[in-house]
Order: sequence, then structure tokens, then C-alpha cells
Amino acid sequence: MQLAELLETPSLGLRLLHAPEGSLERPVGRTITIDLLEPGRYLSGGELVLTGLVWRRGPEDSETFVSSIAEGGATCLLAGAALLGAVPDDLVEACRRHRVALVEVPGDVAFADVTEYVAAAGAAGASARMSASLARQRQLLSAIASGRSLDELAARVASEIGHACRVLTASGRHVVPGPGELDPETVDALTRRFLTADLLPAVAEAGDHRYSLFPIGSGLADRLTGWTVAVEGDHTTWPREDLDMVHEFGAITALDRSRRDEGLRVRRPLAAATLAHLEAGASPAEIATGLRQSGLDPDRPLVLAVAELGPGGPPDAVAAVLEDVALGLGPSVVASARDGCAVAFLPSRPDLTDQLRRSLTRLAPALVRGSLSVGLSGESGIEALAGALEEARFAHRVARSGGGSVALSSSEEVTSHVLLLATVPDDIRRTYAQRVLGPVLEHDQRSGSDLVLTLDRFLTYAGSWTRTAESLHLHVNSVRYRISRIEELTGRDLTTMEDRVDVFLALRSL
Repeated sequence: MQLAELLETPSLGLRLLHAPEGSLERPVGRTITIDLLEPGRYLSGGELVLTGLVWRRGPEDSETFVSSIAEGGATCLLAGAALLGAVPDDLVEACRRHRVALVEVPGDVAFADVTEYVAAAGAAGASARMSASLARQRQLLSAIASGRSLDELAARVASEIGHACRVLTASGRHVVPGPGELDPETVDALTRRFLTADLLPAVAEAGDHRYSLFPIGSGLADRLTGWTVAVEGDHTTWPREDLDMVHEFGAITALDRSRRDEGLRVRRPLAAATLAHLEAGASPAEIATGLRQSGLDPDRPLVLAVAELGPGGPPDAVAAVLEDVALGLGPSVVASARDGCAVAFLPSRPDLTDQLRRSLTRLAPALVRGSLSVGLSGESGIEALAGALEEARFAHRVARSGGGSVALSSSEEVTSHVLLLATVPDDIRRTYAQRVLGPVLEHDQRSGSDLVLTLDRFLTYAGSWTRTAESLHLHVNSVRYRISRIEELTGRDLTTMEDRVDVFLALRSL
């Protein structure tokens, strides 16, 4: 119910004294009857305030009263004429200054009659909206049942509300692309807002445009794998009917997502079986059969990705994250591995690493207390997939040790000695480091010296005494003494390349 409709009610005889631009089209909120001089703290916004003017002792009180209800968010003031015979001019002027609509209630009309009428109209409006909402939902469900796509429904909603409508995932994948193409920076802004907003729907700003983000499903539950309806414009200014339509589209989208997820769930056991065969050393023919059953073309080159959510993220969650990103790259499948990671079979494409990095980086705002590490293999045919899996796992170990909320490493980015160390199990690396540098570590712990730091700088600067001394703010003789002490403790001669390599690898294994 709008204020204009209330004014047109003959039985109430209300008289409009002042109406700021647009106020007559605003919906009437709850009514509150109050006669305190400063009632603003009792308002929550959007109220229709009724007052008998008992608070007024002089013209200056009108300014105090109106400023208080304006700060409280009241949209309209209904002032009774019974006490003073008419609404005073100072009250009209105060309402003009604070842009509050003012209506005079005749002396023979009880406030209770106004309140009951507004309540009855609100109930009737709510019932009408619910009926209209159910009718629209039936129409949307019928459209889905008759084979209409989600894209077509989004276009229909956009046409009715006058705002372009899209469906995005948290990684920026377009489930429903909408008209035109959003630039990557706009998608970054939308996903960041979706992942960090305390409440949904929320408004996101990207350049000169505003977008309203509506949750699909619960909205607050695990936004890493969440979907959002992104509608151009600021939803706080829309009429209730448009908001209802977007929410109804969101409900239909949630049903459509459940259908899609069910299809993916059917493929996951097939992908897991293929991964198990690959780990067990199955023949290329067996691997090809598994890939074909999973919906992939075994004749096309693949890239394998290994991903992990830390610390201790559930395999199902990381599999869902990797699956969402993979769906934006082409035909792919994802399986949960026994080590808590997820493994994806991805189509090879020139921009694969860049696309993965951009999509995964968008998830960083939701990883305040966790991390996502991903390793990529190089392109591989069916005969070399087992080696590609090991390669991806090596790259993943490098990514995991790199730190940061989101880390991605590809086999091309891994330097030779890092790749070599990544192939060695953690316990063996630690044992090796202890055997080579154990006495030096114990000496530093016992005496508080910096022999390990000095050794690291010495090797970093290729054995330069001067540069090492400058970096540590020491005299060259002090550096010579420390290196000599390290050689005594380790039994190594750091003037030889062989011993330098041993000590360098031990340092990098710590």
C-alpha cells in the first residue's frame, strides 16, 4: 500500500499538507502512535508516525520533534488536528526542512481507525503478493519442466524488472551469462563483495555501476562454493514486486543447481575409480576406458591439478571448489584422493594456468583462516598420465610450502632443485637436513648464535665474504670465523662445489 492510496481513502478524510518528491509512491510501513518530544530512538525506519501534538509547547518544539523522527527514518507524519484545531505552520515548515511527508488527521477521526485500516491493507497486500508470488513460481517451474533453460528464465525476469540478470559462482564462473560480457575487474568486484558481505542481498560497486547480489539457497553457508544472482542496479530502491521476482528466480535457480549437482555426483565415483587405476599402474587402455566413462575424450591431451584446502579442509569441500573452477575451463572431472586432496582431469589449453589462477584468486577473501594450494602438471597424453599425476603432486607441495591464502604452482614454474626436493618425502628431507646440519642447529640453539643464517647468506652470495658481511652488518673476519666453525661442526669443506651443494640442499630441506 502506498501513501497516495491511503490519502484516497474517503472514510479517513486525510489532508495532505506537504509531500517531498517521490514520497506519495513509497510503501506505507508500520504505524506507531507517539507523543514524546524526541521519539527517534524508538523508530527503526520507514514508519508512519501518528501524533496528537501533545508534545508541542511552542513553535521551537516542532523542529525538535521532526528532526528526531527524520533521523529515526520515519517516512510520513500524521498529525491530529483535535488538540489545536489545526496543524500549526511551524510543524509544516519543519517537515519541509527535513523532507518528511505531513498529513493532517481530522479531529473526528480516531488514530485507531487509521492504524486498523493500514494494518488491514497491509495484510491484504501481503496476501496478494503471496498469491502473485505463488503464481509466478508455478509459471517458472512450468517453464523449467517444459524444457526452458535457466538463461531463458533469467532473460524473462530481466525483461519484467528492467534490470539485467546473471548467475555467478564464487570463483566468477558464469552459470547464466546475461546480456553482454562483464570485464574481469567487474567480476572480481562482484565475487569479492559476495564472499565478504555480512548479509545478503548486498550491493556491489564496480566502476560506475551498481549490482545487487542475491543468495541462492541459504546464502551464508559455505560461500566458497556458493552461487549468487547478480542483478544490475541497487535493490534498495526497487518495488517489492521486483524483489519478490528476483527471490523467486533464486529459488528456481537453487532447484536447477540441485539437478546439476546430482549429475556431477554421478560422475565423481567414476573419476575416483580412474584415479585409483592410475595410482595402481593400470594400462593406458584401462585409463582410457575410465576417462571415457567419466565423460572425457581420452585422445585429447590433459592437464592434472592437485588441490588442497588447509588446514585440514574436508576433501569434499576442496573437490567442490576445484569442480566449480574446472567447469569453466571445458570438459573435466574431479575426484577426491585418499590424502585429503582433490585431483582434476582438465582439458589442455594455452591459457589454462592464467584462467585457473584468476578464478582461484577470487576465492581469497573467504580464506581468512585457511588456504588453498594447487599444483598443475604439464600437458600429457594417456600414456604419460601417471607421470603427470606425480608432476602435479610435486607442484602442489611447492604451492603448499609457498604460503599465502591462495597458491598455485605449475610444473613449468618449478625450478630444478625445488622439483627435486618435492619428489622426496618430508621425513626423508628432514632426516637429511638433520644429518648434514644437525650440529650447526644444536650450536645455534644452545648459544644463540646465527651460524645457520650466516651459512644461508654465504651460499646466497656465492661464497662472497664481502657481500655476506655487508648483508649481516659484520666484519669480514667475523664471517670467516663463522664459516670456519660451520665447517668444523659439519665436516664439510665449503670451498668445494660438492659440499656446497650438499649443504645448500640441506638448508632448503629445513
